[in-house]
Amino acid sequence: MEKIKQFLENEKGKDLLIVIIVILVGLGSFELGRLSKETNSSGIKIEYTNQDSNQSSNVISSLEYPNILQNDKISTAANSNSTGKTFFASNRGSKYYSISCSAGKIIKQENRVWFTTGEEAQAAGYTLSSSCQ
Repeated sequence: MEKIKQFLENEKGKDLLIVIIVILVGLGSFELGRLSKETNSSGIKIEYTNQDSNQSSNVISSLEYPNILQNDKISTAANSNSTGKTFFASNRGSKYYSISCSAGKIIKQENRVWFTTGEEAQAAGYTLSSSCQ
């Protein structure tokens, strides 16, 4: 016991003790991390059985009767290619984009407002995006 005490009191002993402590803390942290990932808990899953049946009926009705949604932006976006509309803008923004411009691809389909020409978009108060020039 006396030899260990003398060894820890000199510089080499203190350095070795610090190295051993750092290694043990690192290994302990690593193992705690692995243990936290091994749990098979998938969390809480909430299922709404009534809502699922309502959603599927809404989808079917909108597919069977597309003319009902003529004023809806979703149906307008879906029909844009068939009507020759080549410009769109976000209903929340102030810029418009051509369909070939990659900058507008981040705008969700349901938020798009479609235009046939750039002049039509400008008349609606939108300006051409600097990314599309």
